[in-house]
Amino acid sequence: MTIRGDLEWGTIPAMVRSAAARFGAAEAIVDGETRLTFAALAEHVDGAARAFLAAGLQPGDRASVWAPNIHEWIIAAAGLQTAGGVLVPLNTRFKGHEAGYVLRKAGCRFLFTVTDFLETDYVAILRDAVGGPGAGRPVDGLDALEEIVVLRGKAPDGCTSWSDFLARGAEVDPAAVVARRDALGPDDLADILFTSGTTGNPKGVLQTHGNALRGFRDWCEVVGLREGDRYLIVNPFFHAFGYKAGWLSCLMMGATIVPHAVFDVPAVLARVSEESISVLPGPPTLYQSILAHPELASFDLSNLRLSVTGAAVIPVELIHRMRRELNFETIITGYGLTETCGIATMCRYDDSPETIATTSGRAIPGVEVEIHDDAGHCLPPDTPGEVVIRGYNVMRGYLDEPEETAATIDAEGWLHTGDIGLLDEQGYIKITDRKKDMFIMGGFNAYPAEIENLMAVHPDIVQVAVIGVPDDRMGEVGMAFVVPRADAGLTAETVTAFCREHMANYKVPRHVRIVDALPLNATGKVQKFILRDRAAEELGRRD
Repeated sequence: MTIRGDLEWGTIPAMVRSAAARFGAAEAIVDGETRLTFAALAEHVDGAARAFLAAGLQPGDRASVWAPNIHEWIIAAAGLQTAGGVLVPLNTRFKGHEAGYVLRKAGCRFLFTVTDFLETDYVAILRDAVGGPGAGRPVDGLDALEEIVVLRGKAPDGCTSWSDFLARGAEVDPAAVVARRDALGPDDLADILFTSGTTGNPKGVLQTHGNALRGFRDWCEVVGLREGDRYLIVNPFFHAFGYKAGWLSCLMMGATIVPHAVFDVPAVLARVSEESISVLPGPPTLYQSILAHPELASFDLSNLRLSVTGAAVIPVELIHRMRRELNFETIITGYGLTETCGIATMCRYDDSPETIATTSGRAIPGVEVEIHDDAGHCLPPDTPGEVVIRGYNVMRGYLDEPEETAATIDAEGWLHTGDIGLLDEQGYIKITDRKKDMFIMGGFNAYPAEIENLMAVHPDIVQVAVIGVPDDRMGEVGMAFVVPRADAGLTAETVTAFCREHMANYKVPRHVRIVDALPLNATGKVQKFILRDRAAEELGRRD
């Protein structure tokens, strides 16, 4: 099925209504006991939009969702966008102060969250880190935040339950929702996804409705997502992979959304079997873990058809095993950044396993990808340089960061990724290094500067440098070199415990080395290449 002619949608809310008209009684979402048709989902979304209007949301206002993959996440997000609001997803692995930074930076008026996910109460950890209720606010210190709505779990004092929030919309005229939806255009902001950078502070990436719809329309066509597919979404909704390449793409194409909150191999395999799952994207670690499960043969995987992976180096043999043992007909890899709507290059269904494993594909339609030298000149094939991207998928800019935006998008519209790569004669890209030192741990981008800033808060840490090192299971993990305060008695174990308390677990360095000094150049900058050489020698010898 092609949807190329359906770009009159213009906006995500218009697409949701179109999905209801096109797919009607087909299953849109299967989440435990909750099963919603496309028509019913659209009604729930409109109900949430009425509740937002009752709460006083104005066009362009921002609201955040901090929750695992559950059907309420989708209804809250799409309802917000239908009312003209801007979605700000929060990483479920964030600690309280990390979430507080994003909420403050984005000026979010509303937060939608849960209080019982993996024994975590997000309201409690936010209040513990930022400040408890006060001055009529749900969190003292977050001046813009007016209300916290609890999607699942008990609503603490000063918060609102999801059912109570929705009940407010009963008195709102449905025509008001139609007016808000019709007032939106493709150039209006749809979301602000936060990504970290070399400055160490997360930056908000501004993307429009038109960006998302065009980019993931093309994504759907390249990967071959079909009406009637059943898509187990393990990738988190707070990430473009689970949000735009996940539930948003399902609504576009008429595929059934099956949200999965926690990656657990037996649970994933059981749902693949029970729900006749045909589409299962994820990072390479997902498939490696599944293939290693001792009872793999006992599960019915016969309906699996489509895999989309990437975000790490992929062994060629893994591609062969995914086809041979997991029954995938199509395996697609790709490359993108939050700043490019999560999509820029993709392999195609008929590429060889070697091409799929060793490249990140070629540019999607309407997008240009080149390799530039430091002077901004385009380099010939098979010559390494910085990957630059230009096209409709490039972000509008960083939230309230004009200098960062100008440093990232040049006068000719090229977005400078900071990644080092090369293009072959056919336009297929290989990412070979990272100019900005980012490493990818189990599919999550980790930024050394941000981790270093978080670790530097420790009173006994004088200096710290973090690098990424290879890991057989996770692709890459962090390694921290720590210079302690004299006579502090700091150990690798106490540093690791501190990190686990103060940052998301994918940022926590898996290797910690206590050192007397860091290697510095004449200007005082840490020479990380020396640390990488030391790590390679040490870890290689140990293994």
